[in-house]
Amino acid sequence: MTESLDPLLRDFVGWLAREPRPYAEAIEAWRTSCPRLTVWEDAAERGFVERRYADDGVYVFATETGLAFLRDGDRSPAEFAQ
Repeated sequence: MTESLDPLLRDFVGWLAREPRPYAEAIEAWRTSCPRLTVWEDAAERGFVERRYADDGVYVFATETGLAFLRDGDRSPAEFAQ
């Protein structure tokens, strides 16, 4: 099942590669009630994203591992910086 999620994982990581997002925005945009679509959980488990605390809240970032995942999938992180 993991490989079938890879395109969604790339979309999620690419979305975060454009700019870090507030945790509330990220969870709202990417949450799901479907147990087969575990994009958020898989991205965190595989080290593609991380939460960081700032004075004004919690943000979600694409990690270096996540950016490498984009490159390995023939998608440049720069492709998401529009």
